[in-house]
Parts: sequence; structure tokens; C-alpha cells
Amino acid sequence: MVNGVRNATGLASVQRSHFSHSFFCQVAEAVLTSQLKAHQEKPNFIIKIPKGTRDLSPQHMVVREKILDLVISCFKRHGAKGMDTPAFELKDFDIAGQFDPMIPDAECLKIICEILSGLQLGDFFIKVNDRRIVDGMFAACGVPESKFRAICSSIDKLDKMAWKDVRHEMVAKKGLAPEVADRIGDYVQCHGGVSLVEQMFQDPRLSQNKQALEGLEDLKLLFEYLTLFGIAEKISFDLSLARGLDYYTGVIYEAVLLQTPTQAGEEPLNVGSVAAGGRYDGLVGMFDPKGHKVPCVGLSIGVERIFYIVEQRMKTKGEKVRTTETQVFVATPQKNFLQERLKLITELWDAGIKAEMLYKNNPKLLTQLHYCESTGIPLVVIIGEQELKEGIIKIRSVASREEVAIKRENLVAEIQKRLSES
Repeated sequence: MVNGVRNATGLASVQRSHFSHSFFCQVAEAVLTSQLKAHQEKPNFIIKIPKGTRDLSPQHMVVREKILDLVISCFKRHGAKGMDTPAFELKDFDIAGQFDPMIPDAECLKIICEILSGLQLGDFFIKVNDRRIVDGMFAACGVPESKFRAICSSIDKLDKMAWKDVRHEMVAKKGLAPEVADRIGDYVQCHGGVSLVEQMFQDPRLSQNKQALEGLEDLKLLFEYLTLFGIAEKISFDLSLARGLDYYTGVIYEAVLLQTPTQAGEEPLNVGSVAAGGRYDGLVGMFDPKGHKVPCVGLSIGVERIFYIVEQRMKTKGEKVRTTETQVFVATPQKNFLQERLKLITELWDAGIKAEMLYKNNPKLLTQLHYCESTGIPLVVIIGEQELKEGIIKIRSVASREEVAIKRENLVAEIQKRLSES
């Protein structure tokens, strides 16, 4: 699995590092587990390869490859270098190095927008928040610091649970004071654009918290860049977004697909997250013997979830998928023409044209034409006794069933011309 990484440093003391966002996710979990074993002199951790692989049919592989090709081409368009990691369900893009604030963060959001627009999955938006705002909000509301992560994990469930259920979990199961939970509720139900960022600057609680103010300053700058990138309308500052993983240190984001309403007047439905990421400035230093701090920001595209969504939509619409890229089929209406077909298909292959034929000495013409129709091959070239005698070849359009005769020596040029026009 090839993942995109862009690395650069502004300080000579900072070493270049090639890491994957999904790899960080696995290692971070392992390190956090090892830290609980304080009695051991050296931390022990195991990196597990993600589960979730499955066998795919040729039709599934075609759809999957198209998705991956679009994602990878977008990464390369933004300067990514290839990297191989055991991330079966994700495609990742990470930027590591010393940069001015929010420029790489804004580009990551731009990449997500380009990919989701290119995949034509329907309407979407990207929820954005900042972990400093989350922690600042908790502190301002009166959450004990020891409960920050526990409450963070509860807030993360707001995309699947109603606020009253999340509140119940925080109070009944995690021991948070009811009045503190109610204060949090005032915030996590807020979402909007840059105007909400400005509103939070005036908030009597958040405006007194240094961490929260730093996060809000960065989000304000981020929205400036997002406007220049032309994607600000796709971004929602959402105070319910928490992303509970401990290694996030700044901006966090999550892309959500919306389901088209079935009836007029209905609200679009959230059909789930398909991409996510954020800033994780402290993680690389955990694995550097010299403790160098390398700022990083990255994103992950949920390829498996996108593949499932595309697959379901194709089933609903009854769309067929071509399992080959064959452009031309070499056919004959007569017996004992295998040698001529082999000569003809060799010409096409040598010209770089994707061609095939049936592996039979004397196939029936109807069988050959049915094969082309069922597999979606657009062109058939036909050679028989009459064609051989006259030095011509017939070209048949599978879709229209129209046939034209051309000189044998013009075959490759004519095929290339037709393919370029299709």
C-alpha cells in the first residue's frame, strides 16, 4: 500500500523522517499501552497489522483500483513521495517539517475536498476543530484534567448518539458533575463557519483560556487559507469533534458524506466519516533517540468505506463494471483462420493497443460478438477469406453494430484514431 509523505525542515537540527499516518496510529496505541506498564524497565509494544482484508472479485478490483488511482494521483499532484506500510484500509498523506502555521493544514483539507469531489460520492462537508480548543473547553467548563481523555471519548460518540445519551454516559458512567456536563453541552452543539470562530473569541469562558485562544487564532488563520483555496463553504467548525486519540496536538478534521434527502424538505442524512486527520506535532519525537521534535500534519482516506459506498450505489443503479481494459477484439467468421488472427493481434499488441481473441481454432462468429458485448469491448476487427483476398479488414463498432472496411495497412492508424476520439 503506497502512502504519500511530504517532508521538509526549516531547521538544520531537525532530521528528515519518513513516517506514515496510519503507522503512527498503530504505534501510538502500542506506546500508550506500554506506558501503563511502569514496573518494566523497557516498554514492550506490539504493532499489529490491521484486520479487514478480503478477497475481491474482478468487478470489485476494477472499482477499487479506480478509487485508489484517483486518491494516489491527487496525492502526487500535491507533491507526495511513495511509501509502503501495512495499511490495508487507508490511504495516507502526511506533511512533516517546520512550516508557517496552517499552510500545510489547509492543504490537507484541500486534498480531502479534491478526492471526495473527484470520486463523485455526493455532497459532503468537513468538520474541523482543534484539540487545544477541546481541552480549553473542558478546563473552562470545570472538567478535572484527569477526566479529559475519558470525556473526550464520550464527545466523540456524538455523531452516533444523541446529546442526552452522551450526557448520561459522562455523568452516570464517568462521574462528571451534571452542571459541568451541561456547560459542555452548550458548546458541543455549536457548529458553523468562521463567524462561529469569531463568536468563540468573545465567549466568557473560552476567552479566558490560553490553550483555547491559541486554537481559535489558528482556526481563524486556517479559514483565511481555506477561502483562498475555494473550499471554505465545505468546512464546518464543529465543537463536537474531539478525535480522542492522544497524539493529536492541534487542528483535527473529519470528512462526512451526506445522503440526498428522499423527500423534499428533509435534511440530508450523515452516512458516515470517509476521511480524517489532524496535527500530531509530538509523535515523531517519541521515536527519535535524540528527541527531535518534528511537526506533522496528515490525513487518512477511508478507502474500504468509500469502496463499500460506491459498491452499494452501483448495485442500486444496476451499473455494470468492465473487468478488462481490452480495446479491440480480433474475430473471424470462418474456420482455419487462427494464423491470420494471430498475425493481426500481434500487430495490435506491438502498436500498444489492448487486444484479445478467443483461444479456439474455429470459434463461431456469434459467440465472439456476444463475448464483446458482455465484456464491453468497444471494437471488433474481422478477417475472413474475402477480407484476406481483397487486402482489407472490417472494423465493427460493438455498440452501434456498424461495420466499415479499410485497407489492412491502415488498420493500426484507424484503430488509434477511433480510440482517441472515444
